[in-house]
Amino acid sequence: MYYQPFSVSMTYDRQILDILLQVGERGLSVQAIAKHVYNQNCSLFGSPVYADVYNYVQQYLLRNSKSAHSLIENAGRRGRYRLNTQGSDDARQLMLRFQEEKELPEKEEKPVDFSLDLFA
Repeated sequence: MYYQPFSVSMTYDRQILDILLQVGERGLSVQAIAKHVYNQNCSLFGSPVYADVYNYVQQYLLRNSKSAHSLIENAGRRGRYRLNTQGSDDARQLMLRFQEEKELPEKEEKPVDFSLDLFA
């Protein structure tokens, strides 16, 4: 595996947490999370290597689910993970922030007409 630049790893971390926030209590498997992260980073001009994304996701989940107060916990079955909303204050804060973002009304912007008026 090659070295992940800092910005890529921070992007993956945020994407993993966003996916786990959306899934909720039932959790997701490592493979499903890795597929979501991979798909979010694919573009017309390039895409990451799936094996590298999978390894990163797996290591991130293992590293952040070691104790009862960790941000992520095992969802009951082997290989499934969810946010630890009972034992982690950070996870509860993420849930609150995610709910606030969903409830904010979107501002409607009026389209600006930049075309030239031929009859002026």
